[in-house]
This record gives sequence, C-alpha cells and structure tokens, in this order.
Amino acid sequence: MPLSPCYSLVFNGNGGAKKMSIPLRVRIGAVVVALTALGASAVSRAQNAPIKLATVVPDGSIWDKSLKKMGADWSQATGGRVALTVFAGGSQGDEQTVLRKMRLNALQGASLTVVGLGSIDWSFNVFNIPFFFQSYDELNAVVERLTPTLKQRVEAKGFVLVHWGHGGWLQVFSKKPVETVADLKTAKLYTSAGDDRMTQWYKANGFQPRAMAMTDILTGLTTGMLDALPTPPLAALSFQWYKQTPHMLDVGLTPLVGATVLTKRTWDRLSAADHATITEIAARVEKQLQVDVPKQDTLAVTLMGSQGLKVTKATGPEWQQLADALAKNMRGQMVPQDVFDLAVKARDAFRQRKAVPSPK
Repeated sequence: MPLSPCYSLVFNGNGGAKKMSIPLRVRIGAVVVALTALGASAVSRAQNAPIKLATVVPDGSIWDKSLKKMGADWSQATGGRVALTVFAGGSQGDEQTVLRKMRLNALQGASLTVVGLGSIDWSFNVFNIPFFFQSYDELNAVVERLTPTLKQRVEAKGFVLVHWGHGGWLQVFSKKPVETVADLKTAKLYTSAGDDRMTQWYKANGFQPRAMAMTDILTGLTTGMLDALPTPPLAALSFQWYKQTPHMLDVGLTPLVGATVLTKRTWDRLSAADHATITEIAARVEKQLQVDVPKQDTLAVTLMGSQGLKVTKATGPEWQQLADALAKNMRGQMVPQDVFDLAVKARDAFRQRKAVPSPK
C-alpha cells in the first residue's frame, strides 16, 4: 500500500499559512539520517578516552616503564581511542592529592600503592597486615581470591580497578642497626600521611610513627625527622633513600601491593570491546611485574651492598609473636572483618594445597 502524504504548515509572507504535502517516506528518511549521525557522534564520544594517569613511582623505573608500555599498547590496540599519558615521580602530588584531582576529573587514572588504595576503601589494608604472607605465590593466590570483592568495593566509590601492581617486599631501612622488636619500636618510623587511622594504630602498638608524604621521605631522613622506613629494596635504590639509611633489616614485613585504577566516568566512556582489550593488556603487565620485580629486588640489595649497605637477618621468636599480636588486633579495626576472614581462608587454603604432596 502506498504511503500517505503527511502535511506540514508553511507560513507565507502575509502571516497566513498553507498546507504542503511532504511524502512520509522523505520525512522518515531524514529522521533516519539525523539519528544515524547522532548515533555515530555518540559512539565516537563513548569510545575516545584521553587518560591522564599519575603515580609516585620513579620516572624511568620498572613500574614507570611498564605503565608507559601499557599505554602504548592500549593506544595501538584500540586505534588511538584510548590514549594514556603517565605522570610519574609524584609530579602530580602525593596519593591523597592525586585522588582529589581524579574526583575533579583533572586526572582520570592513577597507579596507587596500598596507602592510596586504602584511602578509597579500607579493605585494602589487608595487605598491610605484618608478616601475613610468606611468599609471592601465597600473595598472588590471595590477591586472585580477593579481586572480585575489592573490585566491587572500589566501583561503589567511583573507581575501576584495572590491574594489580607488585612493588616488592617491605624491609626495614634505618640509620642505625635495627635487630630487635625493641629497636624498631624506638625508631622514628615513617608512615604515610593522610592515613590517621594507621598512624594511631602504630602508636597504640608501641611504635613511634612519623606521618609524611612519600615525596618528603628524603627530606625527613636528611633532617632527622625519620630514623627508619619500611620499603622494598628496589624503591630504596630507585629513590636513593638507602644513602641515608645504610642498614637493612631483612624481616619481610609485608608485600608492597599497588593497583592501577581509573575513574568510573572514564571507564564508562569506553566500549565493551575496548574494556576487554585494555583489561587483557593490563593483565599481561601484571603478570610481567610478578616475574620481574622479585628479581629486581634481589639485584637492588646486591647493588646497594656494593655501596656499603649492611644487611641483618631478623631472627628469634619475638618477630612471630609481634606478627601474631598485630594481625589479631587489625581485624575489624584496620581491615573489615569479612575481607580479613576471606584473606585468611584463601591463604590457609593455599598453604594446605602446598603441603599436600603431588601425585607421582
């Protein structure tokens, strides 16, 4: 059946109006063209996402290089729709400042340590439990188990966890030798500014914390505000902190866990296909850091040793006793009970699997 004409009012120069017949198929065609153009524009807006990402990791370090390589791979794999610019070395401020800028959309991404992540959601403090993990394999197993829960928690705060970053294992670097728990408790110990809960927790457990921005550590060591700091060897070498702290207690406090996060508003601008692409690339970066960082930590100790670093191994039951006491009072105070219990369950399951002999 032929389409009926549709009528439109057209005003003439005398203020009157007359009806003109416009075929409906013409009007439908015009609407389709207009909607197609608008749709194409919307798709373009949804898929293009310039991302400015900040991090405190040193410029030129293994972490900085991995982020920049990831950004180049994102751009290539998405045809330039995802363009990542990395600001390393704390050039955008400490992690609290970076998070404020992200909420204002001045930055769209960050690679944060557990300190910054803990500011988003306190569940990340689970990685701050002293002596909780015994190996990288154990850590990786627990991270894998916790990831779905932690992703949900950060998304509720307006962020998307893209991939984990591995920074090595915290040892105690100090101006004077630290060999006992008593030595550690008398030292002016670095802790991150902006986390008052953690600072008070340290004080309540007999330590002498000195809260300051990570970018101020070298100044704190030089001026005597700090005597000691927990840090991975690779970071001590990269930031040159070891020159002010020529003693290292090999105690294995905690792994330094970090992650790259994007704002949810930025993530939502990307298509589902681009989500899959950048997630796959980020996962490769995560796996590579798991392999490379432990090797770099070992090499860093060797290099600093050649420059005069003295290494002491923590021994004696007092360290395990301290670990048990600290872990016990972190549950529910520093770490949500459900996340704490989930981590313990995953860790103990890993240890049980490891203890069972494999079939021959």
